[in-house]
Amino acid sequence: MEVGQKLAKADVADSSQRYFNRELSWLSFNRRVLAEACNPDYPLLERLRFLSISGSNLDEFLMVRVAGLYGQVRRRIEQTSIDGLTPTQQLAAITEAVLALEAAQQAVWQDLRASLANEGITVLGKRRVDAERSRWLRAFVNEHVLPIITPQAIDPAHPFPFVASQGIGILFSLVRTADGAPVMEMVLIPQQLPRFVQLPGDEASYIAIEDLICRHASLLFPGFKVLGHGVFRILRDSDIEIEEDAEDLVRTFRTAIQRRRRGSVVVLRLQGDFDPAAEQLLRTQLGLDHALVIDSPGLIGIGGLAGIVEEDRPDLKFEPYSPRYPERIREHDGDCFAAIREKDIVIHHPYESFEVVVDFLRQAASDPDVVAIKQTLYRAGKQSAVIAALIAAADAGKSVTAVVELKARFDEEQNLLWASQLERAGVQVIYGFVDWKTHAKVSMVVRREDGGYRTYCHFGTGNYHPVTARIYTDLSFFTADPRMGRDAARLFNFITGYVEPRRTELLAIAPLGLRTRLGECISAEIEHARAGRPAAIWAKMNSLTDPDLIEQLYAASNAGVQISLAVRGICCLRPGVPGMSERITVKSIIGRFLEHSRIWAFANGAPLPSPRARVYISSADAMTRNFDRRVEVLVPIRNRTVHDQVLDQVMMANLLDTEQSWLLAADGTYQRVGPVEQPFNLHRYFMTNPSLSGRGAALGNGRKVPKLALRRGALPARPDRARSGTPGAGPLPHSRDRMALETTD
Repeated sequence: MEVGQKLAKADVADSSQRYFNRELSWLSFNRRVLAEACNPDYPLLERLRFLSISGSNLDEFLMVRVAGLYGQVRRRIEQTSIDGLTPTQQLAAITEAVLALEAAQQAVWQDLRASLANEGITVLGKRRVDAERSRWLRAFVNEHVLPIITPQAIDPAHPFPFVASQGIGILFSLVRTADGAPVMEMVLIPQQLPRFVQLPGDEASYIAIEDLICRHASLLFPGFKVLGHGVFRILRDSDIEIEEDAEDLVRTFRTAIQRRRRGSVVVLRLQGDFDPAAEQLLRTQLGLDHALVIDSPGLIGIGGLAGIVEEDRPDLKFEPYSPRYPERIREHDGDCFAAIREKDIVIHHPYESFEVVVDFLRQAASDPDVVAIKQTLYRAGKQSAVIAALIAAADAGKSVTAVVELKARFDEEQNLLWASQLERAGVQVIYGFVDWKTHAKVSMVVRREDGGYRTYCHFGTGNYHPVTARIYTDLSFFTADPRMGRDAARLFNFITGYVEPRRTELLAIAPLGLRTRLGECISAEIEHARAGRPAAIWAKMNSLTDPDLIEQLYAASNAGVQISLAVRGICCLRPGVPGMSERITVKSIIGRFLEHSRIWAFANGAPLPSPRARVYISSADAMTRNFDRRVEVLVPIRNRTVHDQVLDQVMMANLLDTEQSWLLAADGTYQRVGPVEQPFNLHRYFMTNPSLSGRGAALGNGRKVPKLALRRGALPARPDRARSGTPGAGPLPHSRDRMALETTD
């Protein structure tokens, strides 16, 4: 009997049967990331990149999510999760899953290490080297390592040193040769040293910095005999909590960042056969009352493998991809404002260049007719052309307002730096709300035109970050619609002056009305279903955790609405359960690019896709925090060409993809889509084919753009049933439809 059949209608009132645990769902997502490191279709260094990403992801999860649960346990907070588990119960389940994931990462590393060696890329470890390399390593340690590291004796005369989060240390057990006295020494590896040291030579050879130091312990401890050593790495609680009554937000954040560096230890990783006495010393000195101790038999700090990924071996990496610059804008001689004034345009990153966004701001900065720029900044990166454009605009005498969000986790220091530079240039810097994050991605330019003013707006699903824009799939929507401009002005007034808008004309703003707008759209689909009209919802997001929204989707499913969801990461909704969610399918796409755009599409009484559909893009994921504790926007797509691109291209391609897709079953497991008659890779499709909106006049003059279309009667609703017998997760939006490529005008 299938899982979905086991869950009878009488059981679906139980929260543990209605929802998946958020934290375990995230760990499942990271498992899917790790699985890409085993994908034989990927070049070898790209597989290594996925392994390093999996390691970095896990570190952040432990430093934030697990640290939060440990904090609840310490404070004896018994608040249950969405699936009814206490913090203690969640930690027990998480610990089991984390240990299994750690073991899997080490196994993958051993396989990749062997494959790399076959390709001429070696990681030495404890392997012996020839005399020439031995001399080079010894010289490198003498010249570049010993001057930087500082051994410290561990005894009553020397206080236990502070170990930074993600810091690696080595404990050495020594005996002084002069008198036979036992000594314990600690060496903390500064972050200034490379994680891996590359040896000279025709072939690429690397050695981890901790292995290099251990090899040459005799240089570090002359006059001592080395009995043994143990490598360790710690993770600290890295979340920042800000009091709602903070009088000076900037000063409070600077203090909180300093405090974070000394957060409580939540994870201690030990490499290999760690001396029990040394381990007990660490446990005592680090205060590990509530912490996870992990034995890592292999490499410690999997995320550090990113350094080896940078090896100059193009034959072992994806073929480089250069994003297109939209022809629509080239047709107007690069004038972004002229192109937007003609009609709305959407830019699909990373397939189309983020330079369009930068050019939009650069032109605004240099245009004598532009009088004002307003900009939200959540993550902008270290080398930000966006920041430079805003500074240039202020230097040119324009009124520039920048909403800088300080609560962007792990980017707080960088954002404080940007805020300081912007303020020195004369930009009016606003830090938004104390208790809400400003997560909306909005840029607003006011320009003198035709005896009045025209407002140009950019709404994004992703950050104003030129680096992530090359690897994250996101949408940049440009419009000169006066209604959008007035709503954007209301949004900025809300953020900067707490002036809550009484109404908006097109935008829905969280935490004011975004949740309500989505609820109204879902309710409308329920009414269509009850009236016998076509009723369907397509949606794409990074995470789905909000219980109220999930319940609305369950209600829609029970009313007859067909729901197809592409949820890359966390999904607490349980699909495919009779009497609860049998018309809901969920898939997750993991591939070369990180799926990041948020899209909602509602059939509105016609079969999807259709011009009648209500289509929205958003900065918000389907999480309670996004709806209730963040400033977000939900943007309706009304221009026909943009509507077609977002719905018929982007959303459809996500539902169609078979080569990078995982299907979520009712028992919480994910399975890859198996071989199909017509395989489809959405990333390859968009890398190969230009967008509809960005083509401009070339749509009629040049090569046709392959569009995605539905054909009736070819495939079952859940193609995974035939392969695995698992219900609940097919990517198709309707029971007798299949997706196919058609070349259309």
